[in-house]
Amino acid sequence: MDDNLLEKVVALCKRRGFVYPGSEIYGGLAGTWDYGPMGSLLKKNLKDIWWKDMVQMRDDVVGVDTAIMMNRRVWEGSGHTQFFTDPLIECKICHQRFREDKQELVAEHEKSHVGQKVEWTEPRTFNLLVKAYLGVIEGSQNEIYLRGEITAGVHVNFKNIIDSTRVKIPFGVAQIGKAFRNEITPGNFTFRSVEFEQMEVQYYVRPNDEEADKWFEYWKQNRMDWYVYLGINKDKLRFKDHEKLAHYAKRATDIEYEAPWGWDEVMGIHKRTDWDLSRHEEFSGQSMKYRDQENSDEYWPWDIETSAGVDRSILFFLLDAYTEEENRVLLKLHPKLAPYKAAVFPLLANKPELIEKARGIFEVLRSEFMTAWDDRGNIGKRYAAQDEIGTPYCITVDFQSLEDDTVTVRDRDTAQQVRIKTDQVAAHLAGFLQ
Repeated sequence: MDDNLLEKVVALCKRRGFVYPGSEIYGGLAGTWDYGPMGSLLKKNLKDIWWKDMVQMRDDVVGVDTAIMMNRRVWEGSGHTQFFTDPLIECKICHQRFREDKQELVAEHEKSHVGQKVEWTEPRTFNLLVKAYLGVIEGSQNEIYLRGEITAGVHVNFKNIIDSTRVKIPFGVAQIGKAFRNEITPGNFTFRSVEFEQMEVQYYVRPNDEEADKWFEYWKQNRMDWYVYLGINKDKLRFKDHEKLAHYAKRATDIEYEAPWGWDEVMGIHKRTDWDLSRHEEFSGQSMKYRDQENSDEYWPWDIETSAGVDRSILFFLLDAYTEEENRVLLKLHPKLAPYKAAVFPLLANKPELIEKARGIFEVLRSEFMTAWDDRGNIGKRYAAQDEIGTPYCITVDFQSLEDDTVTVRDRDTAQQVRIKTDQVAAHLAGFLQ
């Protein structure tokens, strides 16, 4: 199965409404993807779980939601206009550009020119920021950038957050949002896209290595444990220290997943020190220092960043959950991630008394969590459809239900069924979905 696992997951995503190619009816737009009915639910679940874990259940983290479009000077201060670059080579036949280090894509491109010898230009550096234009008068618009990462929106609001809340060092600022990169060679389905979503915490600590390293190790293990808790096989996860550090980092580690194409990054943990706050103070002329209430010291806090890709995380959850058994395909997603928590079926679609009873159960369950209704085809096909989208439990109303007020509850992973009273269904499922 592993030989073509990615292809199978891509096919399932299209077939079952998880992910569609962007602008497909117009020939598509490389590196863009649309999330369908199942994918949008999965994505929302992931972000809700992350937000609850990072903000709702912590005393030391607050949340923000900052603008996608920012003053051009922000990106000068953050170093993106200077450092946010990739070395690219260009095909002299068709002038397509590729990252120099993506040799598998380069080789694939060379094969596409059948009977021609491909020659490449020397590597040139290109900025990854996506340009946009603001203004209503053509020719006099302001050139800006769509944000290349969501980090900057937190740092430029550092003083606002301190002044409007009661946060004290150490504390974190959480954010989920879209970012854009002019990726010349997007690939591996949703792994590398030009438009993507990030989940980040910038965690500010006192400016010394001992304190920063303590929190760096804490957040490494905290985030690794989170992925394992949500069902990722821990043997397919690892830490990978950066050999070459980004301009803002003093230390950096990735959490990598063993994907079909090899080990690749799902999220990063970075020791950014005071790069961001000191730079934004320099470029804006506004003080970005923190006044410590314990000793009245003023300083730029150091930042420990945890940055996870929403789209990458979803892709790896899907790859890890995809399971083939003798007579079925199923997604063994953690119940909290599953798009639907339960599905309700009347055994037969042409029996009003079955439909009425099943509909009553459905209405009760849908008020508690996302619940699917399905009365199409035979019961086996309905089970198969729910298995493929990862629904943990299926409830079937049959003729015995009319006699003794019980229903069958089928478990996705084991396919085993238990019979319980109708009025106990919601509580029964809630116990498994906590």
